[in-house]
Amino acid sequence: MSAHRNDPAVIRDLLHTPATWAVVGLGANPDRTAYAVSLWLQRELGLRLVPVHPSAAKVHGRQGYATLADIPDGTVVKVVDCFVNSQRVGQVVDEAIAERERLGIEALWLQLGVVDEDAAARAEAAGLAVVMDTCPKIEYPRIQPGDGANAVTD
Repeated sequence: MSAHRNDPAVIRDLLHTPATWAVVGLGANPDRTAYAVSLWLQRELGLRLVPVHPSAAKVHGRQGYATLADIPDGTVVKVVDCFVNSQRVGQVVDEAIAERERLGIEALWLQLGVVDEDAAARAEAAGLAVVMDTCPKIEYPRIQPGDGANAVTD
């Protein structure tokens, strides 16, 4: 199996398309990276958030859920953003695959330092786009319309 490679066109599409992102690992602790990055996604990119954390806390004004399976029917989640460690992300990926059709999940974003080649391969085999081992705040300044990535952005 070859190592996963992030596609700049996928990254650009995800960061430039208004959508709802489920942020797994987003709790109410403002000292956590997930808290700051998700606030940036909401304020700077205008993305809608669904916090997913065992506490099911309300974060950034949005109702939280303990798991992806707890997100109500009718909620469309384009991206599952994973702020969990590499040892746990495979479980999140498998849950995203299981909930893909019900929630409309199109992509998984595994945050900086989160790497699981097998989970990425499972997700891609299930038809999901995967971005791994990077952060939207790092990628956003690098990936802009007109960068030659040929992504379709509406």
